[in-house]
Amino acid sequence: MDTMLDKRERILAAAARLIVRNGLQCSMAAIAEEANVATGSLYNYFASKEALVLGVYTRVSLDMAERLIATPPAAEPEATLRHYIDSYIDFIWEDHDRARLFDYLDNNPLITMEDAKAIFGPFVQHGIAMIEAAQAAKVVREGTPTMIMSFLRGAIRNTLKRQRLSGPHLSSGDRQLIADMCWSVIAA
Repeated sequence: MDTMLDKRERILAAAARLIVRNGLQCSMAAIAEEANVATGSLYNYFASKEALVLGVYTRVSLDMAERLIATPPAAEPEATLRHYIDSYIDFIWEDHDRARLFDYLDNNPLITMEDAKAIFGPFVQHGIAMIEAAQAAKVVREGTPTMIMSFLRGAIRNTLKRQRLSGPHLSSGDRQLIADMCWSVIAA
């Protein structure tokens, strides 16, 4: 791997871990130490803490897009949306720290609305398009596609957040229950 990219990714991962642990109270020096890079070197990649936070948001967005903007080949709108629900459950459940980071970033917006739209726009538009296609096929209830997709993602994140309090295991039955509940709420 390119050492420049590797160092940048280490810095982003370190920043994400420290944001989860301490919020934004972490210093650039602490992030550099966590990433095992010199503080001065950190500034070669990110001119400011704000730029680093923007980088963390971008990394989260890229991870989400990579995992969740995959559509099963030739799938009908219902199958596509059900696949998305299953994939989102897996995405949120499989990495506790990423889920906590996402929760923190979602509840403590650290970037402007314009930056958020630019970073998460493709991901959000993909979700809206899935809902619109499912509504056109009459398999999803009428309503604002943005609200329906926001509901789905929020319901999954919050349910899994509470489930983690019970322990580190998510049974296949509980996982299926979450997916079924999500579908039953939005189904036409």
